[in-house]
Amino acid sequence: MFAMILTWVGAVLGLALLIAMAAGTFVVDFDDKLQERRQKTKPVEPAGPLP
Repeated sequence: MFAMILTWVGAVLGLALLIAMAAGTFVVDFDDKLQERRQKTKPVEPAGPLP
């Protein structure tokens, strides 16, 4: 009985880890897209006079 409970606990933790990893990938991709969008909207100004 104890082994069955540990099996289910392990399965649930494994699924939670898998979902967290997939969500993390989605968040990183979404953040990269937002950052690219911000960089496109702001004009890049030179840091100083050109030689």
